[in-house]
Amino acid sequence: MAVRRALKAVLVDLNGTLHIEDAAVPGAQEALKRLRSSSVIVRFVTNTTKESKQDLLERLKKLEFDISEDEIFTSLTAARSLVEQKQVRPMLLVDDRALPDFKGIQTNDPNAVVIGLAPEHFHYQTLNQAFRLLLDGAPLIAIHKARYYKRKDGLALGPGPFVTALEYATDTSAIVVGKPEKTFFLEALRGTGCEPEEAVMIGDDCRDDVGGAQNAGMLGILVKTGKYRAADEEKISPPPYLTCESFPHAVDHILQHLL
Repeated sequence: MAVRRALKAVLVDLNGTLHIEDAAVPGAQEALKRLRSSSVIVRFVTNTTKESKQDLLERLKKLEFDISEDEIFTSLTAARSLVEQKQVRPMLLVDDRALPDFKGIQTNDPNAVVIGLAPEHFHYQTLNQAFRLLLDGAPLIAIHKARYYKRKDGLALGPGPFVTALEYATDTSAIVVGKPEKTFFLEALRGTGCEPEEAVMIGDDCRDDVGGAQNAGMLGILVKTGKYRAADEEKISPPPYLTCESFPHAVDHILQHLL
């Protein structure tokens, strides 16, 4: 890892870290205000594919988080950029609420498969259609490969198991664009003027948030909210820079020890 520099940027996961669906993590709004009162740049990075960026922003505003749209970097944004770069016509296996983020993208006669979290589409007929496209040579683009995520009613399957099923059936490998990919974290920092060695990531997913950020050269702080399960911090090497109870505790540590 490169030589550590003075902290300039904090990347923050959303669902599971600041909120769980329509409920804020206790004390998260005030902690964000305290973080903003310091000298660091704050960006929000999320793998969510359940809703468009605009819908996500509205959810956060209802929870009284002071966040602007240009501060949010999503895996949907990264996926759309890749689709445009490759000039393909995707079969979009995403939640209907996420479709606005692909507005203007040609989807007739698809020659690629883009897959995110889409419970209402994960049935045999649709997955078999994707399977046949892949057999014909279409690329498989995974918005992310999270194993599971946290809902109000408990843990739920993420898109990762379905991406892996398609990979296995077609003997192909998906192009993954979201966390934990290094390019995702670097793209999230673009425009901040900060290097990875000047940033820290806070999240509830040990592999995707913390492991991905640390592989990109950042520090990683794991919070025990959201999808966290006991001993998650032992699943990556090197382990998280810090494991703490929640986002407010992570902010306390940053303000007291990293600035």
